Amino acid sequence: MPAIPAPGNAVVAQSGGPTAVINQSLVGVVEGLRTHGRGSIGSIFGARHGVRGMVDEIFVDLTSTPPDLLDAVAATPSAALGSSRDKPDAAYCERILAALKKKSIRYFFYIGGNDSSDTCRIVSEMAESTKYELKAIHVPKTIDNDLMMNDHTPGYASAARYVAKAFMGDNLDNASLPGIKINVVMGRHAGFMTAAAALGKQREDDGPHLVYLPEVPFDLDRVSAEVEAVYKKLKRCLIAVSEGVQDRDGTPLLAKLSPAGSEKDAHGNVRLSGTGALGDALAAELSKRLTPAGGKSPRTRADTLGYPQRCYPDASPIDQHEARLVARFAARAACEGATNGSIAIQRIAGPGSARPDQPYAVEFKRVELKEVAAKTRHMPAEFIAGTSGVTPAFCEWLKPLVGEMPRVGRL
Repeated sequence: MPAIPAPGNAVVAQSGGPTAVINQSLVGVVEGLRTHGRGSIGSIFGARHGVRGMVDEIFVDLTSTPPDLLDAVAATPSAALGSSRDKPDAAYCERILAALKKKSIRYFFYIGGNDSSDTCRIVSEMAESTKYELKAIHVPKTIDNDLMMNDHTPGYASAARYVAKAFMGDNLDNASLPGIKINVVMGRHAGFMTAAAALGKQREDDGPHLVYLPEVPFDLDRVSAEVEAVYKKLKRCLIAVSEGVQDRDGTPLLAKLSPAGSEKDAHGNVRLSGTGALGDALAAELSKRLTPAGGKSPRTRADTLGYPQRCYPDASPIDQHEARLVARFAARAACEGATNGSIAIQRIAGPGSARPDQPYAVEFKRVELKEVAAKTRHMPAEFIAGTSGVTPAFCEWLKPLVGEMPRVGRL
């Protein structure tokens, strides 16, 4: 039988990039603990700014927070407790565990991506080695949709909805004033976000006409030829580019085209988000390559969708619902004795499942932390079309997640 920890307190925290539905998960954990933790849960704490709030001992008591306030918080984008980009090493995790012991915390819920699941893994292993009874549960969250063992992750559907709508609008703009338009979309290693740009296409000549994913090596000569072919045919070209596109050697395109490509983030990676450098550099490069000798350069522009992708206040209804339910499931599983782990969302019916002709449905499942921690899921081959597109199978898989899309008319 699973071991139920000694009675104690619980803590929940949020990590990484905020999303439109991460607060649904925060509230789901609190609700689940209130329902299933009677007799074993004392106080429910929220840690400010993730693990940083734990080591600095900055907590919010959520034990008696009124339900109407929780509902309001749940419906609000961004991280209500504040988030953190800290990537704890072993020494940092020792400080986390010491803080948990000091507060008599026996239940640790961390809402975040693969780095957050790795933090849960390290802390849980340290607790076990010191014989401190602790349940460390990772609650999934990431707009990148790159967690192993998951069909999709909370936050992704809402961000994908934003991307699809943004490209629908930009396609109409590009048709009115034709030219070459580039939109850079979030996604360092996985192309799920950029691929969502294709969902809004309603006619064959709608954009995006070309979709470039980090899973496909980016070759400037080939890309230039593809853009030129579309431009000659349609007199315009709308392009979706993942911020993480790279060449065959794994060198990010930004590092090849712009001095900004040498800037690094706190984790030592080339800084991709928060800058328009990639779009500007690619626009300049394509304009140069596509200008005929002695002729006029094509009208070429670029935008970076940037941070609005994460918390735009138009969340997918299914994303809101599942983000709350998966967190309630996490709390219930912990209270009923489940071992340390990560909670995965797995599709059991609908497009992309073993029962594609049935209505969309998912189930929640506890999986081992080591199956998720510090690993990256990529776009599967069946979702990628050639060097510059996505397949109908991807769009069918995505449709149930994002909710109803606008329809547009044409004269």
